[in-house]
Parts: sequence; structure tokens; C-alpha cells
Amino acid sequence: QVQLVESGGGLVQAGGSLRLSCAASGRTLSGYAMGWFRQAPGKEREFVASISWSGYSTYYADSVKGRFTIARDNAKNTVYLQMNSLKPEDTAVYYCAAKLGFTIKYEYDYWGQGTQVTVSS
Repeated sequence: QVQLVESGGGLVQAGGSLRLSCAASGRTLSGYAMGWFRQAPGKEREFVASISWSGYSTYYADSVKGRFTIARDNAKNTVYLQMNSLKPEDTAVYYCAAKLGFTIKYEYDYWGQGTQVTVSS
């Protein structure tokens, strides 16, 4: 089992930045693809970004490309999401997820509880 705990959310003005962290316990993240998703009120959960287990490959939703950066530190068992130039439409609960092996958007096995990000205009 992998337990995931997100942190770093909060309230920020439009144009600001936040860095989310996802700390894993129970098992090393080596070998796991990691992803970030978000869910805004009244909307379905959507893919934000993912990173391969090695960290060499990253993938982004078009809506965040060029503004968000996903990274991982396998030695610290932690995945990050650096969010710059935030917009009000980025407001959502952000979740991290883990899947053993390769994936971009689908079939994640483990999920965190989420962290709220609110961007004011």
C-alpha cells in the first residue's frame, strides 16, 4: 500500500504561485508513475500533469502547459507541482496519485486526500 499526503495548497491572488507537495509513505515511489489531478466545484476530476517513475518524461494538460511544472525526488519519496501564473480557473482541490509502472492519465492505483487551491481575481 502507498499512502499519499498532499500539502502546499492555499489562497493566492491571480498571477501568483504555489508549490504543492505529495509525500508518500508505505512504499518507495521508485517504479511508480505519479500524477496530479484537480476537481473544481460542480466539475469532474481532470488530469493536470504526470511524471514517469524516472522523472525523465512529463505530461501536462493543455490548460496548464507552460505554467505548471511537475517534478519528483525519489530519494525523498515526494512529488511536486510548481504552479505559476495562477488563474481563478485553477481553483480546485488538487490530488496526487500513484500507479506502478507507466501511465499518463489513467488507472491510478493510489490517491491522496487532496489539498485546496483557491485563486482570487
